[in-house]
Amino acid sequence: MHIPDNYLSPQTDAVMAVAMVPVWVHSVRTVRKTLDRKHLSFLGICAAFSFLLMMFNVPLPGGTTGHAVGGSLIALLLGPEAACIAVSVALAIQALLFGDGGILSFGANCFNMAFVLPFLSVLVFNGLRSHLPKNATGFAISAAVGGWVGICVAALCASIEFGIQPALFHDAAGNPLFCPFPLSVSIPAMVIPHMLVAGVVEGVSCAAILLFIKRTASELVVGPGAGDVFTTPAKKTTLVPTIVLTLVLIVATPLGLLATGDAWGEWDAEGAATAVQENGDSSIKPSVGLDAPTYADNAPLGDYMQVLAENDNFSFVGQAAVYILSGVIGAASLTIIFKLVSLAAKDDNSKTTYAA
Repeated sequence: MHIPDNYLSPQTDAVMAVAMVPVWVHSVRTVRKTLDRKHLSFLGICAAFSFLLMMFNVPLPGGTTGHAVGGSLIALLLGPEAACIAVSVALAIQALLFGDGGILSFGANCFNMAFVLPFLSVLVFNGLRSHLPKNATGFAISAAVGGWVGICVAALCASIEFGIQPALFHDAAGNPLFCPFPLSVSIPAMVIPHMLVAGVVEGVSCAAILLFIKRTASELVVGPGAGDVFTTPAKKTTLVPTIVLTLVLIVATPLGLLATGDAWGEWDAEGAATAVQENGDSSIKPSVGLDAPTYADNAPLGDYMQVLAENDNFSFVGQAAVYILSGVIGAASLTIIFKLVSLAAKDDNSKTTYAA
């Protein structure tokens, strides 16, 4: 779901970035009011979760891949505003260091994954909790469905952003300047696989990890997921199990290599041309602008998802090492960033009351 540069027009990129500004402002203000130093530090670990989950590619119908985002999990742990900040920073690290997702399209990626996904997940969760039994089963179903709906609608937004490009932006000959696929192709190609696979991963991981943290570090859960007391929390709140889970995710990131193919809409110019041919619709023409240079071509650490992983000179062990190194760098960067931010916050436990 990471939209690269050159797939959306500069006009679309600008509109999406401007749309995110009030969301970011609101989220920052809310987080400053509701989270204390301890919870801001925990938000860094949550951002690392999101970063790592996005490294686990899963096969999708049609020969492409997808991934969970973790935005719904963070939203239920600490609130959707906190999730917006965490996922936005994770996406920035991915784009700036690894070339995964575009710089110009950063606003669009944040709109889909840092705004639509977490805020909608919380709305669905709260709606279901008012009707389902107040037990662990009802809680898990609410969390899972919320995560599933959130990522599916986020995929729908991305597909619409893709699909309007050939109609709005083309040359005199009718050749698309950016994404070549119309809505009739982009919507089913993005939404159906996310409904069947990636959304299930997002929902299940959200429910499972949320219940895990509620049992091991319940005091850290101050978002919408903190309401129901149906578990037996640990006598002493500890982050050790959560940190261990993070380390396990880092070591397991090479599993993403097992999913063959690229994520839909994240190809380079050659991949896009191939996708057009494989689509079998002669009315769809390859874009004339996707081969323009992007920041990702010269990213400091390269595009760890594609360039290094597809290097024929790398064995699977070498590719796995690159994945693990990428996971360590990303997770460490996010943890340090939010730890530094937390130092400027007051250590005031009375702040940690989330208003759903």
